[in-house]
Amino acid sequence: MPAAAREPAAAEPSYSRRHQAGTGSARSLLLTVFGEYVLPHAEPAWTSTLLHVLGGLGVEEKSARQALARMAADGWVVAERAGRRVRWGLTEQGRRLLTKGAERIYSFGRDPIVWDGRWLVLIVTVPETRRELRHQLRTRLTWAGFGSPVPGVWVSPHASYEAEARRIAEELGLAAAAFSFSGPYAGIGSERTMVDQAWPLDDLAAGYEVFIREFAGARPEPGDPTLLAQVRLVHEWRRFPTMDPQLPPELLPPDWAGARAAVVFHGLHRAWLSPARRQWARLSAAGT
Repeated sequence: MPAAAREPAAAEPSYSRRHQAGTGSARSLLLTVFGEYVLPHAEPAWTSTLLHVLGGLGVEEKSARQALARMAADGWVVAERAGRRVRWGLTEQGRRLLTKGAERIYSFGRDPIVWDGRWLVLIVTVPETRRELRHQLRTRLTWAGFGSPVPGVWVSPHASYEAEARRIAEELGLAAAAFSFSGPYAGIGSERTMVDQAWPLDDLAAGYEVFIREFAGARPEPGDPTLLAQVRLVHEWRRFPTMDPQLPPELLPPDWAGARAAVVFHGLHRAWLSPARRQWARLSAAGT
């Protein structure tokens, strides 16, 4: 791993303050915990175990309990009573949600992207007077990995995304006002400039560098420190698949931080997975 020559980090990576309070953050962390430890084995988790783990992540008990209640109200988890104690299992809806998320999180950055040199170009304009619709279009196309080098024009190096672009246009009632075509970049202008204008790669790279500094070289102690480090690792990584357009290497800056961050994530996740799950099993067996 590239971080091997770096100065060893603290035994446990620091946890950003932005996650330490509030039900929203607690619910997001709970999703990570359920995805990492409950989903793989289909075993419900005791309330006390969940509170113990979230407490170690800086979440107050009140916020954790509120987050559990809201996840249940959303239909993601269900409570099961065992005497005076309660444990929480995933509903079918919650299992589908986390399975889909896990596939995206754990595969992201693992395999190199092979590109055939073709671009998908989508041209769709929305009147300035329909600002809410413009916002919806921008949000959904950005989420799908498209970039916009100039107003009204969206591009992607993944020609296979045309079906998703069509679905978005149809659902927003813009199919009649949209046009698309695909092919290689032509000779006018700079492909590099188009990429720089379409995606905020500098901001994305800065986020990856923060991730690398926080986790590369981390060596948590056995037990709770390793389990908590694994949750933090996955929780911080899971935001990148929704931010990164997954451009092929030919379109990325040299020594792309995202590639280095992926090596850190997959290496540490693999190293910590078994000991973290053993600690989860110990906590669950003890009813902690």
